[in-house]
Amino acid sequence: MKRTFDLLISGLLLAVLALPMATISLVLLATQGGTVLFRQKRMGRSGVPFDILKFRTMRPARSGDAPVTAGAEDPRITGIGRTLRRHRMDEWPQLFNVLLGDMSLVGPRPEVPAFVDLGSPVWREVLSIRPGITGPDALAFKDEGTLLAGASDPEQHYRQEILPAKLAIQQEYVRHRSFAGDLSVLFRTLGALRG
Repeated sequence: MKRTFDLLISGLLLAVLALPMATISLVLLATQGGTVLFRQKRMGRSGVPFDILKFRTMRPARSGDAPVTAGAEDPRITGIGRTLRRHRMDEWPQLFNVLLGDMSLVGPRPEVPAFVDLGSPVWREVLSIRPGITGPDALAFKDEGTLLAGASDPEQHYRQEILPAKLAIQQEYVRHRSFAGDLSVLFRTLGALRG
């Protein structure tokens, strides 16, 4: 039922968002050049990596760049990128990840491989289901950028403070997930997007 729901809603949303997404793509091409989509390896179900899709909001990566974004004021974020991030529009291409079966609408947010310990029972449990575009952990840390911006070492703060808290929330979700719970997360996400 969950997969059918994912396919139905993601397909519907992509149809509704086709024109806005095309417009964003044209604006990104005109203002930034290069590629419109940002692809990054994330850990999927059963620890299988996949390429997550987002609209590009940062300048191309350079050697020595931190693996985490240091908040909304990170100098790597472009002008149009700030707007896309503020309204979460950079996440829209992940609807294609849902169609492809890499992600679900609701589930644990997928993590970059460098932060995942496949030998950990907690990680194995979290990775037993498809990651999601949104989830209880995403809602709990919707202001993650602000938390990272206030840290002297954003990566260390993420590894030691934020990630363990996210994992606990994700593990709880995996153990008690339900269709009604997923609908609640979706409606709470819509509420958070409205401000």
